[in-house]
Amino acid sequence: MTHQRKTLVVAGHGMVGHRFVQAAIERGLTETHDIWVVGAEPRPAYDRVALTSYFAAESADVLSLLPTGSYDDPRVHLCLGTEVTGLDAATRTVTLSGGRALVYDALVLATGAAPFVPPVPGRDLDGCFVYRTIEDLDAIRDASRTATAGVVIGGGLLGLEAANALVQLGLETHVVEMAPRLMPVQLDQAAGQTLVRHIEKLGVTVHAGVATEAITGETSVSGLSLAGGEAIEAQVVIFSAGIRPRDQLARDAGLETAPRGGVLVDEQCRSSDPHVFAIGECAAPGGTMYGLVAPGYSMAEVVVDALLDGTGTFLGADMSTKLKLLGVDVASFGDAFATAEGALELVFADAVAGVYKKLVVSEAEDGSYRLLGGILVGDASAYGVLRPMVSSRMALPANPEELILPARSGDAVRLGLPADAVVCSCNNVTKAQIGAAVTSEEGAHACADLSCVKSCTKAGSTCGSCVPVVKNIIEEHFSAMGRVVDKGLCEHFALTRQELFDLVAVHGYRRFDDIVEGHGRGRGCEVCKPVVASILASQTSTHILEGETAGLQDTNDAYLANIQRNGTYSVVPRIPGGEITPDKLIVIGEVARDFELYTKITGGQRIDLFGARMEQLPAIWKRLVDAGFESGHAYGKSLRTVKSCVGSTWCRFGVQDSVGLAIALELRYRGLRSPHKLKGGVSGCARECAEARGKDFGVIATDKGWNLYVGGNGGATPAHAQLLAGDLDTETLVRFLDRYLMYYIRTADRLQRTSVWVESLDGGLDRVRAVVVDDALGLGAELEAAMARHVSGYEDEWRATLEDPAKLSRFVSFVNAPGTPDPTISFTQERGQIQPVMGDPPEPVLLGSTIRVGQ
Repeated sequence: MTHQRKTLVVAGHGMVGHRFVQAAIERGLTETHDIWVVGAEPRPAYDRVALTSYFAAESADVLSLLPTGSYDDPRVHLCLGTEVTGLDAATRTVTLSGGRALVYDALVLATGAAPFVPPVPGRDLDGCFVYRTIEDLDAIRDASRTATAGVVIGGGLLGLEAANALVQLGLETHVVEMAPRLMPVQLDQAAGQTLVRHIEKLGVTVHAGVATEAITGETSVSGLSLAGGEAIEAQVVIFSAGIRPRDQLARDAGLETAPRGGVLVDEQCRSSDPHVFAIGECAAPGGTMYGLVAPGYSMAEVVVDALLDGTGTFLGADMSTKLKLLGVDVASFGDAFATAEGALELVFADAVAGVYKKLVVSEAEDGSYRLLGGILVGDASAYGVLRPMVSSRMALPANPEELILPARSGDAVRLGLPADAVVCSCNNVTKAQIGAAVTSEEGAHACADLSCVKSCTKAGSTCGSCVPVVKNIIEEHFSAMGRVVDKGLCEHFALTRQELFDLVAVHGYRRFDDIVEGHGRGRGCEVCKPVVASILASQTSTHILEGETAGLQDTNDAYLANIQRNGTYSVVPRIPGGEITPDKLIVIGEVARDFELYTKITGGQRIDLFGARMEQLPAIWKRLVDAGFESGHAYGKSLRTVKSCVGSTWCRFGVQDSVGLAIALELRYRGLRSPHKLKGGVSGCARECAEARGKDFGVIATDKGWNLYVGGNGGATPAHAQLLAGDLDTETLVRFLDRYLMYYIRTADRLQRTSVWVESLDGGLDRVRAVVVDDALGLGAELEAAMARHVSGYEDEWRATLEDPAKLSRFVSFVNAPGTPDPTISFTQERGQIQPVMGDPPEPVLLGSTIRVGQ
């Protein structure tokens, strides 16, 4: 019997709307429903929680939750840049902004919320903004280019994020909060005062307990007038005074709404119309609007369950929050204000260190204590363990104060959480679900590492605060089973990359055969050979095509160029700091013209030349080397670029010579082989035009020197770099960078980015700071010496190859016809440039030397 397919319309494609669609696909709802998703913004859903990181990103793509722009399931239709303008519940019809009408069997409202702009005189002046979308951030960034100061009205979570953005843009920053403290919903008075002290040290002026009377100016903002007569000069004003649910669509259709706004829904998130559901910030389950993403995710799962005739219900949500505001750790969870009867408070405060910790506990009938909630400011490292203790109701140790006192005998991470404890509140993942991910019913391994568990369960994939606890649960699970997670490189080496690095250093190995004979087995593979090649290059600074090491390299390193999808190669000369002379630009243009190469400006301030045949590479290199260029190592797991802005030489905001430092750092670390590619950035002021905090190491100028940030990167899992040390002179900066990079090269796992490496260390960034800045292990001099050997031993790999006939012999298409081009490559015009393409159908790409036979 054939069942007629139903139509499901989702109004809104934010984070919650996207999660609903994901859950619908995963749970098979599209087997019976066609889903139409209508999004008002011009782009697919993106991570609004990490909105501020957009300023440090190359583009908005790093925030996207749907990078491909469409869902893999063909039964899901995504309509972007379109609004649902009308709802007729009687005919089950929605009208779209383009005039189209959709008839639905079920409608899910996921329209989110809109920023609240208080009725302050002057709020319509040019220079006033809200902080909600990428377009808002673009407008704020444009306005900041001609501004010197900015004010955020509202000192809550989003307000402090907005203040952070203004700091990054280089503006003198003020925060005005009507309540007597910052983050009044999450923090008590003492915690708020601690946060203020931290923030004011960063140059942000806080005005708490005061109202804004007016925004001054003729046609554009010139300042603010505060109650009491105080005036603030500013050219940018950001309103962050709360949000209001977007429920007008439901109101106009006659659906019930809550007294304080939001579509009134039951425990299955169903509105007063049984065919209409509401989730996220536009919904008000039981009359309460939740302004966090985690409750919205839970509502999305509940509605999918309801549409599948399930019995799931939404009975409230964990409103815990943990984030880093302007570099300060802040967390609030559970009953943070001790409102429960019989609640007791345990407080630890260290004004000198800027740390405030409070636990709210209650005494149980058996005399033990249970954790109800808490507040952490300045040090939130225990949040990942403390928050699950609230939901699990587990008994606390005899001396619960040890959970917040400076580390002594008590170790909160080792306290056993019950199986039903919710470890990841963002995605509602329990300890039992994490355990199930690492073991199947037969007891065989399913997931053996954190990355796999995050992928399977989504634990730790949203805000990341629970990652240390998730990792600990994985390790405890295998330990309880008497198993050890295999961390070996491959079947040929039962060693980690770090262990192999140390063995090569201790024994002085220079040949792969000696290493595998002494510590491995077999002949090696495509996994371990490139790892050994990288380690040898890091320790010896020898040419990667020297002797037998040439046979260890992967495809890109083997030919000192990046192989492309059509079998040709790209050539990327180094342009330190992005600084280049007109003569060198002309040479690049002439090379591209003469060899018919496609050219592109990269995101790292370099010029990429695409379409070179393998036998052409030496000729291209020679032209470039003769003009003063060298290899940019775009093919290697090594330093790529150190990006820079124009700095104090040209920019009116620049306070340091960012170009000069970027060039010096790129020339110092060029050719440095590492577990994964490395990128750096140097910004000449806090406006951050070089996006330094999106790099593996980033440097930002201050009036007193340089701030050093580490552990950031783009790619599939973008991460924001974190402050390692501040106000450094150039000599100290370079010394710390030498230590940091060599510490990473020595201890990171194979293909491990710096962000993941920092996260994996016991103690995370604090551990890195102890080793690099405080020299806690006494390795500083040794790490600096290792870097000095690299610097002194550097040679350009292109030039060295051109000067060695044995190395040059690798670069022929056919060993018996070195001058014959590859006949499978033709050229076509695309976007006005000649681009090489393979024949149709494409021939297989053969790596290594091949012999041309008669045709």
